[in-house]
Amino acid sequence: MNSALKWMPLVAITALATAGCAREGFYDDRNADYINAERSAPLILPESRNEQRYRDIMPVPEAQGTLRTSDKRFRAPAPSRLGSGSTVERDFVERREIGNDRWLVIGSDPGMVWPQLQEFARSHGLQVQASDDSRGVLQTAQGQLSVRQGLRAGDSEVRCEMGSRPVAACLDALEQHFSARSASASAASLAAQQISSEDRLRLEQLGNEWVVRIPLAIDRVWAELSHQLEADFSVENRRMLLEQDPQQHEFLIEYMTLTEQNRNPLQVFFSADVRQMTQHIRLVLESDGAEHTTLRAVNASERRFTEEDARELLERVAGLLR
Repeated sequence: MNSALKWMPLVAITALATAGCAREGFYDDRNADYINAERSAPLILPESRNEQRYRDIMPVPEAQGTLRTSDKRFRAPAPSRLGSGSTVERDFVERREIGNDRWLVIGSDPGMVWPQLQEFARSHGLQVQASDDSRGVLQTAQGQLSVRQGLRAGDSEVRCEMGSRPVAACLDALEQHFSARSASASAASLAAQQISSEDRLRLEQLGNEWVVRIPLAIDRVWAELSHQLEADFSVENRRMLLEQDPQQHEFLIEYMTLTEQNRNPLQVFFSADVRQMTQHIRLVLESDGAEHTTLRAVNASERRFTEEDARELLERVAGLLR
């Protein structure tokens, strides 16, 4: 056999691996768009405007760190998924719990939920003793009703408590009340509850490690993240939730990193692993105080887990909480 023919399969593999890499090739390389982007002048509204009528419909989070355009390893960030960040359809009213604590998550801003909570108190004949619009708290003879910003943008948390303990019958009635109403109730001002998404979630780099900073109590973060992982991490051979430990505030997941998914045929050809493989990773929540939580991704397998792999995974998980 002609010795030149021996290398024909490798040449074919190399051609296949490099196909589509051009700027105008089969796949559009968005990295150049980010690096060459130019800043435009911000839109300026008249000073005479009524500021109460304006708010961010699609807030853009502040970038963390500096874009290093000279870094050849730069990769354009994956776009955030629309809606809840999950392909699973959400209910307008959902329950959350951790330990003995119970509350409701309503798919609407606190400013829209607050008047509905007031209507609930009136329609059920509750004796309102005090009402605090700025805090979203109704004190009644039968217990305390409250609403506050949920962990995710556009969500509210509603509680019904007596002596700091949840009242099951009251929560059942609240669930029925909100389920019977749409998310388009008339809005009311509750400025203290309007916390933008960039204030709740922040991806930071600490040395060679990426973490997510969440300025909320660890139990609230745990309950929401548990619910979202159960719904979204359910794709076999891609991402799966394997274990949960509420005492240690840890999750064990099976995950295929983007690096593994994007291995080209040439890399596969010269690798001992000819199959795309998942690996075990722990998502660890750590309390940094009463209202601050840090999320980390810790490799729990023998496979390589790079700094960029951790960032990509944490961006996906953070997307479930926005």
